[in-house]
Amino acid sequence: MPRSHVSLSPFAFFSGLAETPEPCRLPNEASILKAAAGWAHCVSVTENGELYTWGWKECVPSGNLIGDLGMVGRLQRDTTGNQSSLLVEQVNSVPQGFNLTSGTVSNLDSKRAGEDIAKRRKISSAKPESESSTGSEEFFTPSPCLVTLGPGVRITTVAAGGRHTLALTDMGQVWGWGYGGEGQLGLGTRVKMVSSPHVIPCIEPSTSGKDRSSVVSQGSKVPGSCVKEIACGGRHSAVVTDAGALLTFGWGLYGQCGQGNTNDQLRPSYLNSLSGTKVKNIAAGLWHTLCISDDGRVHAFGGNQFGQLGTGGDEAETLPKILDFPGLGSKHAKVASCGARHSVILTEDGQLFSWGWNKYGQLGLGDSVDRNTPSQVSIEGCLPKNIACGWWHTLLLAERPI
Repeated sequence: MPRSHVSLSPFAFFSGLAETPEPCRLPNEASILKAAAGWAHCVSVTENGELYTWGWKECVPSGNLIGDLGMVGRLQRDTTGNQSSLLVEQVNSVPQGFNLTSGTVSNLDSKRAGEDIAKRRKISSAKPESESSTGSEEFFTPSPCLVTLGPGVRITTVAAGGRHTLALTDMGQVWGWGYGGEGQLGLGTRVKMVSSPHVIPCIEPSTSGKDRSSVVSQGSKVPGSCVKEIACGGRHSAVVTDAGALLTFGWGLYGQCGQGNTNDQLRPSYLNSLSGTKVKNIAAGLWHTLCISDDGRVHAFGGNQFGQLGTGGDEAETLPKILDFPGLGSKHAKVASCGARHSVILTEDGQLFSWGWNKYGQLGLGDSVDRNTPSQVSIEGCLPKNIACGWWHTLLLAERPI
């Protein structure tokens, strides 16, 4: 019998502030089915469809549900120069060198970000315990909090980005909250902070009263009756419909929305360049996006400063580009995952390929050399089942015969 190297227990694996793994129990010790980790927050889904989140306080919902999207615009006007319970901009809470609110990020700043944060970790660890914990509690929620959604809403999967969260229901409806300054919440506006869950307006109600027949994308109809896949990048988002249509929204500076330009997309926007392709899997990184079509091909677009697109160069791609290299051959990709600046795919036959930034060995290739084309990762004696990239690391779920 195969044995899984990682198993899900009825509590989360890590507490919000611990530096070593500790159980973080949910109310009633509900069993976790899925979980996601963002830049500074975590989200989990239980077997009964409930949603819990913890971590950076601005990522933990604290207001009432937003049912009227016009309310967002009113609240944004009301909070000019003030602080609102629903829309809050915290401009001093992001570490220098990891500027999530600026319009541009230079290659030099991005390469120095790791060193800057490492220095801060060392300084923080040297502080007295009482001082450190007090400061942490001011910005972090260390215990899982139940996210209250509408009556009867059952969540099936979640995605966590830099400072925003998406949740998908069993009816194919997408909810979102958190930071939305570049449109990553799909509200059609640059609202800085939404601390109340809202439905992202993707589905167009049927005028005939029958089943939903289309998804709305910037005023045009695209294939699909509901959303089946979601992904969050650093400051952009992506969703896939049940018909395989890909929509993106949010920050577009490096082309990570795949629209052929570097504009921000404030609402879910259909990728017309993939109109003849059915997408089955999607992943988003800090500045780039990967998707897998139903024929197993990998499409990449966005920033490519560290080779994270796997195209063989370092030029950004504003339109999806198919990865076609001898190493991949006729392999059919099954799952993709993106770190901040690296990428990993798992193929149908259980092989693992990685590329991009490798300063901390996150590619699993035995060195710290960046790669700009897919490289096979050697996994002996076990069968890879799933992959998950953190911003600077990678996890592999595998089975090994007993």
